[in-house]
Amino acid sequence: MMSKGKRLVDLVIASGALMLLSPLFAAVAAAIKLDDGGPVFFRQVRVGRQGRHFRIWKFRTMVADAERRGTQLTMSVDPRVTRVGRWLRGSKLDEIPQFLNVVTGEMSLVGPRPEVPRYVELSDPDARRILELTPGIFHAAWLEFPDESDLLARAADPEHYYLRELLPEKYRVNLEYAATANVLRDLGLIVRTLCKIPKRRRSRSHAAWPTARSPRWR
Repeated sequence: MMSKGKRLVDLVIASGALMLLSPLFAAVAAAIKLDDGGPVFFRQVRVGRQGRHFRIWKFRTMVADAERRGTQLTMSVDPRVTRVGRWLRGSKLDEIPQFLNVVTGEMSLVGPRPEVPRYVELSDPDARRILELTPGIFHAAWLEFPDESDLLARAADPEHYYLRELLPEKYRVNLEYAATANVLRDLGLIVRTLCKIPKRRRSRSHAAWPTARSPRWR
C-alpha cells in the first residue's frame, strides 16, 4: 500500500503541476489539433496495482487509428507518429496529462510504467510481482533504458524482444528500486529524469542507434 507521505507528495505536486502547466496544456492541444485535426488525448487501458485496469491519459502522438495499423509498441521510426507527436515524445511532454491519473490515485509520480493487459498476460508470472506497486509517470528503468524505441526499431522481432528481453529487465530494475524507495529518493529520481531528457535529445541528433541486444547491463 502506498504510504501516506508518498500519497501526499503525489497530490501536492500533481495538483500544482496541473495548474501551473495549464497554459502548456492549451498550447499542446492546439498544436495537435492544427497538425491533423484529430483528438487531443489518447486514452488506453493499462494494468495498475493489484491488476486493476484503468485508462491512462496521454497527449496523442500517433495517427488516430494507430492501434489498428500496427502493434502496441512504438519504434523510433514508426510512421504512425505525427509531426507534433515526434516532438512530444522526444520531450516526454506527451506524458504530462498523467498528472490526472496521479490525482485520482490510479498512478503515482514514481513507479513502474503501467503495461497494457496483453503484455501483462504474456509476461513471466514471477515478474507480475510488479503489480504489487502503484504505477508511475517517472520510473527507474527509464534512466537505464532511455532509448527503448531505438532498441525496438533495431530488433528483428520487436514484440518478442520486448517481452523476452526488455520488459523483464525493466521489471527487475523497478522492483530493485522500489525495495529501497522513499519520498526523498523519489524526488531525486524525478530531478535526474528531468535533467536527462534534454541531454538525451541533444545526443540523439548525432549518435548512432544502439544495437538491439540483451539489455542486461548495469
